[in-house]
Amino acid sequence: MTVTIIGLGLIGGSLALSLRQHGLAHCLIGVEQQPAHAHRALELGLVDKIETDLGAAVRQADLIVVAVPVDAMVSVLPPVLDATAAHQVVIDVGSTKQALLAAVAEHPHRGRFVATHPMAGTEHSGPDAAVVGLFEGKTMVLCDTANSAPDALQVVEQLFRALPMRLLYLDGADHDLHTAYVSHISHISSFALALTVLEKEKEEQRIFDLASGGFESTVRLAKSAPATWVPIFRHNRLNVLDVLDEHLHQLQHLRELLAREDYAGLEERIQQANHIRKILP
Repeated sequence: MTVTIIGLGLIGGSLALSLRQHGLAHCLIGVEQQPAHAHRALELGLVDKIETDLGAAVRQADLIVVAVPVDAMVSVLPPVLDATAAHQVVIDVGSTKQALLAAVAEHPHRGRFVATHPMAGTEHSGPDAAVVGLFEGKTMVLCDTANSAPDALQVVEQLFRALPMRLLYLDGADHDLHTAYVSHISHISSFALALTVLEKEKEEQRIFDLASGGFESTVRLAKSAPATWVPIFRHNRLNVLDVLDEHLHQLQHLRELLAREDYAGLEERIQQANHIRKILP
């Protein structure tokens, strides 16, 4: 299979490595807007060649992966589908879906497109962030699959089961709602925690000296690139606002319990939070 990957950052680059590792692609073509990233992707062996013409890159491939930030995805996907033939398959790997699905809903080649979102990643970005085995054992969400041609869907299902990944099927609205709850809120909370610590603790050496594993793991996501996350928050704004309001409510409740020295109430709330152990052992 020849695969064209548009966008060679963390997800696009990691997918290239996984496809190569599992022998699922005999030729990998990259499309990358930033020349430095394109050069680095070749150095790292993420792709076999870089193609500067989008249409040419699409026409050469059996599978086309759109792995650019979600803002760019809305404008990139339609011309990709314009150049797509009846035997080809197109996927995206974006973290939000409703705007993207709306942008191609009436496209004559909509059936060749399968909307996907791998629930995997790190706080790093760019070609150097590509990780071997990033997707193994993770969940791949497939959205609005009734609008994809059966043969295109079958190609995608077989591909990601071979990585191997678990497949979960959602419609676009449910996807955006639930990812706000379990992914997007984690990032915005991590950004807030980092800003809080940087504001209150002016001695950077003290942060370095005292940071334990708990702090490091909680604030890790704050290292994520704004170029990735501002578009995600923009596209999923209403869902993120909804979950953020609830998060602020829970923080305020915990603050009130501590302020009035209600340690029994604080213990009760922590015990309720511990229920997450049953869901995530």
